[in-house]
Amino acid sequence: MKRAKLVAYLEEHGCLLYREGARHSVFVNMILRRTSAVPRHREIKDMLAYEICKDLGIPKIKRGK
Repeated sequence: MKRAKLVAYLEEHGCLLYREGARHSVFVNMILRRTSAVPRHREIKDMLAYEICKDLGIPKIKRGK
């Protein structure tokens, strides 16, 4: 899936960009106080996207969405 699509999904579910690292962007769910790193690749594998959502405590992103 495209990184932009994943970032938009995270923002839809209330996650905010916390900081930019050297190779990753760190997103935070302020309500649950959970963080996850999103790599800066154009394409992110579906399993990694599922794990990022799980880390942040939001529903898994669907492939067709």
